[in-house]
Amino acid sequence: MNAPNVISPATTTPVSSAARTSDSVAAPLQSAAPLSDEQQYIQYLKAQLRQAQAMASLGELTSTATHEFNNVLMTIINYAQLGIRNRDDASRDKALGKILEASQRAAKITGTILAQARNRSESFEPTDLCGIVDDTLVLLEREMNKYRVSVTTEFAADVSQAMVSGNQIQRVLLNLLINARQAMGEGGSLLIRLRNSDEAGFVELTVRDSGSGIPADTLPHIFDSFFSTKSGPDDSGKGGTGLGLAACKEIVDAHDGKIRVESSVGVGTAFIIRLPKA
Repeated sequence: MNAPNVISPATTTPVSSAARTSDSVAAPLQSAAPLSDEQQYIQYLKAQLRQAQAMASLGELTSTATHEFNNVLMTIINYAQLGIRNRDDASRDKALGKILEASQRAAKITGTILAQARNRSESFEPTDLCGIVDDTLVLLEREMNKYRVSVTTEFAADVSQAMVSGNQIQRVLLNLLINARQAMGEGGSLLIRLRNSDEAGFVELTVRDSGSGIPADTLPHIFDSFFSTKSGPDDSGKGGTGLGLAACKEIVDAHDGKIRVESSVGVGTAFIIRLPKA
């Protein structure tokens, strides 16, 4: 087995906005040099890229939720038709039971979407990451079952709340889970772990899959914008934009968090995210 490959994002050191002089001499204030047309255009393009990444992540969430809700509606319609065609008590009881089960799942899905729109804001606030994980798995439950992926969650009893935007972190998690499912194909196991990090002041979220792994020569590029190893969407309609992991890293960076990846070809991949405690 190859040793895990690790990537850690580069750290930056803040630079003071003005230099200090001696007590006896005051340095004149200097205004920042005006940006050239090229620099302004680069800043504009970066802002457009960030907007595209945010829209791609939100679109993925909306698409997944809509697809899941449509599956629920089809179940309700099919069993309602079954109950109408078969008038015996056994058939009708079965149909009503399935309709009730599907309706309860629909309520979970709409609850997750309403949480995005109403209960969570884009601002950073104390957030229960366990709830974020549970809500996201509701959206992906049918897809994980379809591809026979075994999902395990490990939530430490003492895990702290994180100071994050719940909406943004859910988009990160959704992207990582979809990538993991695609890396495993049919079958496989997925672990989602939440605990207080060994690094003081952080909560650690891990998404580990038993998929194909990432080659060593590809690892340095996985957070690059528009970089993708996928030729296009798979049969579930997901994947291929190259925006996902770049958007994930940008969101984590904006939270003053850290994201790294450990991967071995043929063994699997783990994304480890550290977010500030509330």
